[in-house]
Amino acid sequence: MTIKRIIGFVILVPVAIVLVAFLVANRAIVTLTLNPFNGGDSSLTYRAPFFVWLFLFLAIGIILSGIFGWLNQRKYRKALREAQAELDRLKANLPTIVN
Repeated sequence: MTIKRIIGFVILVPVAIVLVAFLVANRAIVTLTLNPFNGGDSSLTYRAPFFVWLFLFLAIGIILSGIFGWLNQRKYRKALREAQAELDRLKANLPTIVN
């Protein structure tokens, strides 16, 4: 067994235990209403256990931060493409050296 696997188990097992304890502790049904002006509107009201809402919004946050991070790195990817194109151009112009 490699050290990487051992460290993974040492980290993942406690995280899994805490996650299961969190799921068991937050089983109460919570209502999410998307209409702030009419709370009784049943077409925009959803009911689910509290941990489902937490994980849903956590997942949405992770996805949005990944998208914004990727969009924010656009200038670096553009600079890399330009540098790669210049490198390819310079390699093409080099005379071939035969030993």
